[in-house]
Amino acid sequence: MRNSVPSSRRAFPLKKFRPVSQFSIVTRPLIKNSSLRLPAFSLLHYFLTSLLLSPCSATVSPLNLRRPSPLVHRFLPPQRRPLPRHGLPRFSHFYVVTGVSLRWIATAAGHGPSSLVIWFAAWLFLYIPLALSVIHLSRRYPAEGGFYVWTKLAFGEQAGFLSAWMYWVSNLPYFPAVLYFAASNVLFLHPALHQYAQEPAYFVAFSALILVGLTVLNILGLNLAKWAHNLGAIAMWISALIVIVLGFVAWRHFGAATSFAPRNFIPTTHFQDMLFWSIIIFSFIGSESASLMAEEIKDARRNIPRALLFAGVTIALCYMLGTFCVLLAIPSAESSNLDGLAQAIAHTTSRLHLGGITEFASLLIVISNIGAAGAYLAAAARLPFVAGLDGYLPAAFGKLHPRYKTPWVSVLSQGLFGILFVFLGQVGASVGGAYNILVAIAVVITMVPFMFLFASMIRLQNRRRFPDQLAFASPQNSPTDSQAYSAADSASDSFTSFTSFTSFTSRILGFLGFTTSAFATFLSLIPPPEEPHELLYLLKLLGSTAALIALGFLIFHLGQSRNRHTGAGP
Repeated sequence: MRNSVPSSRRAFPLKKFRPVSQFSIVTRPLIKNSSLRLPAFSLLHYFLTSLLLSPCSATVSPLNLRRPSPLVHRFLPPQRRPLPRHGLPRFSHFYVVTGVSLRWIATAAGHGPSSLVIWFAAWLFLYIPLALSVIHLSRRYPAEGGFYVWTKLAFGEQAGFLSAWMYWVSNLPYFPAVLYFAASNVLFLHPALHQYAQEPAYFVAFSALILVGLTVLNILGLNLAKWAHNLGAIAMWISALIVIVLGFVAWRHFGAATSFAPRNFIPTTHFQDMLFWSIIIFSFIGSESASLMAEEIKDARRNIPRALLFAGVTIALCYMLGTFCVLLAIPSAESSNLDGLAQAIAHTTSRLHLGGITEFASLLIVISNIGAAGAYLAAAARLPFVAGLDGYLPAAFGKLHPRYKTPWVSVLSQGLFGILFVFLGQVGASVGGAYNILVAIAVVITMVPFMFLFASMIRLQNRRRFPDQLAFASPQNSPTDSQAYSAADSASDSFTSFTSFTSFTSRILGFLGFTTSAFATFLSLIPPPEEPHELLYLLKLLGSTAALIALGFLIFHLGQSRNRHTGAGP
């Protein structure tokens, strides 16, 4: 039946298809010379899917290519492709685990009870428009690649590539920031370590050494993400439970350490007090991964809306409950961005004369953050790897280590860039200042693809629902498949019909999400009041962002030129 599909609509010829090994799938000779032609950015589609899926999946190896991967499954004949493996419970758990970060609870608690209102507002004005936009666009344009495909359709191939590029490079300031948070909690393991709390050399050395260790482990092909993320998730939940329990225990025995008078719930409108809003908004991103993981989910059109609804409510409650319990344990003025959680635990346990809990909880917080960094270092290294295969980076990035079968150049380059951001953030700044600038860079860079997504939500309302170039972009789509797809869609319409918005409602959602994302970006550009070198802060923030955008444009145009000469392009 697939041979009846017009050749102009096929992503690649299928008549000459023959079973091939995984290594031939991921090697340049096949891509350049075989009759199996990859559609434009097909490997980038695979990267985007696997980047977000692999940390929670024990069946997908992020770096060791000896095991089957979605890249192979995509090019297998229909009868040989495995069925989706992830149901609603696992997918919902993935969203909650990857959507909750203890770091933001400490940040919010430092701004008092009004942060609880900001949590709810960020959930309402970013998470809800983002989740509904993703569901709506996924139903209108069911193609691999998610926001990358939507941006490409709305604004062109260059904009699509730039959105995917910025989505990846936002990981670079993430690594040192999360390791700075881990380093601050290490200091609570023993009183003698507190002397290093304001020592930049300690934080730089800790972050750099951990990044070196994670890089080496991933080059050796130890499949770090398969256990690091699960171990980190367990440690995060236990430490969060300790914070919540101790908060209520402190409330019962000593009363609330923070006043919860009604006036304290009113957010201030002074710019200097509003800066942390950008971090609260930033903490709710993640539902865009639904569009990138649809092929790995059972009954995706039914389960994705349910998972987003469940995860959204759960994440918001986790953040609000965690912040509330920290405020019960310590006054808001004593909660800092880097060690607010450990401070709350230490303060409460000392008043209750409980020994060992602070050290145990701090160790769990350290493990959870190192585990998260390791998992995302492993997964995010895929982009340089597949970009090397796709011709958008030098061929060395797409080569595997001869012994360990890992993309060692990609892993090494990402580790080195992460270390570079460690030093970039710390130059001319205090420990707290370095952490603030790293978080601000991550927020600004990350919001670029989300502004593209919401702008696409607005612009695509004038486009046809199932354009040919997307409906048949994948070899899995054919007239027969489309009929089955429509049947499955009809079966789940009873639950997801609310996502079929009018054009006006869709534009409102897009405008609301775009405005919120742009507002978060604007707030991140304002130096915090405790920053003594405001000009240096802006130079770091704007300079690094501009450099990464320019590098993305350069890679895109060089890759296009290289593909035109080699014939590997579309």
